[in-house]
Amino acid sequence: MIERYTRKDMGALFETEHRLRIWLEVEKAATRALMEKGAVDPEAAGLFLESSPEIRVQRMEEIERETRHDVIAFLTMISEQIPAPARAILHFGMTSQDLVDTAQSLFLLEAIDLLQREMDRFSGILREQALRHRGTLTVGRSHGVHGEPIVFGVKFLSWYSEFGRHKERLRHARETMRVGKMSGAMGTAVHIDPLTEEAILFSLGLKPEGMATQVVARDRHAEFLSTLALIGASLERIAVEIRHLQRTEVREVEEPFVPGQKGSSAMPHKRNPVGAENITGLARLLRSYAQAAYEDVALWHERDISHSSVERVVLPDSCILLDYMLHRMGGILKDLIVYPEQMQRNLDLTGGLVYSQAVLLALVRTGLPRETAYRIVQDAAMRTWRGEGHLRDTLRTHPELPESADPHLWEAAFSPEPFMKNIDALYERVLGPETGA
Repeated sequence: MIERYTRKDMGALFETEHRLRIWLEVEKAATRALMEKGAVDPEAAGLFLESSPEIRVQRMEEIERETRHDVIAFLTMISEQIPAPARAILHFGMTSQDLVDTAQSLFLLEAIDLLQREMDRFSGILREQALRHRGTLTVGRSHGVHGEPIVFGVKFLSWYSEFGRHKERLRHARETMRVGKMSGAMGTAVHIDPLTEEAILFSLGLKPEGMATQVVARDRHAEFLSTLALIGASLERIAVEIRHLQRTEVREVEEPFVPGQKGSSAMPHKRNPVGAENITGLARLLRSYAQAAYEDVALWHERDISHSSVERVVLPDSCILLDYMLHRMGGILKDLIVYPEQMQRNLDLTGGLVYSQAVLLALVRTGLPRETAYRIVQDAAMRTWRGEGHLRDTLRTHPELPESADPHLWEAAFSPEPFMKNIDALYERVLGPETGA
């Protein structure tokens, strides 16, 4: 991933030196278990386990230019630094993917742990803003058109609930990825028996693939990247909402705009939702990476190498991107500028149309058949749309409104207060009883 979107801690997990250190850790775990099972010479194994070979990336790259095989280049680089007897038991009974897939799971688990930490932080921001705006009235929209008054905080409440599901999905994806293999070239445990394989993997905090081929099955990786893409889609959902609400005609919220920031090289007045637009674009990229992971599931027979080139890109990039997206969107929401006065102006913009359902139900309560009441309210609303007055006035003068429809009953429906009456219960449902009234 390019440096622009790479945060330090996540980026470090995918550095070549870190990856090779995990490879060495896996090789030592395998040697230790094989020694304990009596499968390799204990003296030679001890020499390797006591050694501290350096990770010499340049030397490995030099060897790989000749061998054109990164695992062999790694093993050669390590062999050059350990006693001669230890070289005989290095990588004993293993195939390259025993090392690569097992190590890959380990650093992906590290990446997931960082993502879980960032998800917790992000959820905390959503919760904080939901509570802050539980009394802020705004207009709810469907199809982009004004619907009814809502509490602005419920937007954050909805997102908080959604990210609660994502946290559970990510926990499940972590467990799905917590596997490795030491079952050899065709997965049939010819040279390292299943019990020894389990001992190796358990020592690394992993469990064995149920029935491996030469590789760990790639449906696991597809599920993992699908989870990341889905989290990205939810971040995009938030981003799109901010972009709509920041439009000049709406202007109910605005991204933070810091001193010295510029919005356009041509138009000095511009304050654009560039952060939300950035998140929208990166979410598209995450989805494309998930699609690539699906293509990796159908490998030939017990394995081909078509997945390798894909995973070298999509696995680190997906983790790095989502880490960046969570951090950036968290910053946007934490310092989001909210304009309650503009929200009120927008509520009033359509001349009471946002209360049409409340008025309809009030008329029904006076004894009017629902179809009749709907026809009257809709006809009056269409007149309001045409600029013929507030809905209260177009209703009051409607020729079909019977005298029995007491104005004191239906005119009281033009109030935002009833739309607040169950908000506490909704907050309790999502955030818990301590967040009630």
